[in-house]
Amino acid sequence: MKVASDKPQAASKNADSLQLAACGFELPPLALYIHIPWCVRKCPYCDFNSHAAGPTLPEEEYVDALLADLDSDLQHAHDRPLTSIFFGGGTPSLFSDRALGRLLEGVERRIAFADDIEITLEANPGTFEQAKFKGYRSLGINRLSIGVQSFQEAKLKALGRIHNGDEAIRAADMARAAGFDNFNLDLMHGLPEQSIEDALFDLRTAIAQAPTHLSWYQLTMEPNTVFWSQPPQLPEDDLLWDIQEAGQALLAAEGYAQYEVSAYARPGRQARHNLNYWTFGDFLGIGAGAHAKRSTPDGRILRTWKTRLPKDYLDPSKAYQAGERVLDAEELPFEFLMNVLRLTEGAPVELFSQRTGLPLAQLDGARREGERLGLLQTDDRRLVATARGQLFLNDLLQLFLA
Repeated sequence: MKVASDKPQAASKNADSLQLAACGFELPPLALYIHIPWCVRKCPYCDFNSHAAGPTLPEEEYVDALLADLDSDLQHAHDRPLTSIFFGGGTPSLFSDRALGRLLEGVERRIAFADDIEITLEANPGTFEQAKFKGYRSLGINRLSIGVQSFQEAKLKALGRIHNGDEAIRAADMARAAGFDNFNLDLMHGLPEQSIEDALFDLRTAIAQAPTHLSWYQLTMEPNTVFWSQPPQLPEDDLLWDIQEAGQALLAAEGYAQYEVSAYARPGRQARHNLNYWTFGDFLGIGAGAHAKRSTPDGRILRTWKTRLPKDYLDPSKAYQAGERVLDAEELPFEFLMNVLRLTEGAPVELFSQRTGLPLAQLDGARREGERLGLLQTDDRRLVATARGQLFLNDLLQLFLA
């Protein structure tokens, strides 16, 4: 039988607990990430933990493993309900509604769901079937994230996608017909040989599908991908900047407010699961290669990760958890701000102490320097990057490194 590799938690000291309480430390909201690692085909730009699926998927065995993995993590829930669940991948929509239904029932038996829980499923247009998606909706899955990337045949071919533009449009139609009134479309820009007109065509086509949310982000070359070793010809920096400006203006004019570096939403339709990440909330992670961030009542903050290869994850002789790291107090300011400064409105200043247990005064020197450089807004109530700070976020974050 598999066992978790967590070490027993150290007993908290009274002095440490009093200091944390004085700083306002609180256990943050809790979310759950579920990783489904299989795809029809690995895309040449993808650095996620995804693997080409065989003729059959081990659905039953994998659901069993996911629930056993969750059992090993239950001690870290600390009686908090789940505010959101996100099925990521890979391509989670390769799994049947029956398998996902058994999984969700098992999760809810173990951890309570918040009344307004958001449950998101990533899906690719090439895997859409109307009956299957009606089944997903009946399970309580109430949000889809559809990986379109482009609506143009040449661009999709260059990206190694398995769908075409018409299938992407039909996927949005089928999502609505299945009862999903909340869905995201994923789009890339800065694609091989892309012009401003190409990028705006993709955005206009996406907007015409009336998604509640758009993720619009630049293609980057990541290590351990085909594109890293065989890079395509990408637009020059000046053209990339022009595409970014033109696209942001179009999205704003169409009522999609930018609330994060690459996320745009209709009013009230921000991705709550991702907002939890960006506000340094906690999340459990189950599935091959899943990562997690969790806090303990005594104020420790940990990053953990699971066994990466599906065959190892399904091997009962191997532990689900592959490793963990306790974050040092010196690195917490950077870890916290790396997330919240991605948000266009940042975060209230009191959130820093609530999430880290550290006094706000610890940021004083770096805050003043960020303000002097025009990277951080001068605001006593919020931690917010300026427009320039958003563009040079890495430079801003370097100020908060210990």
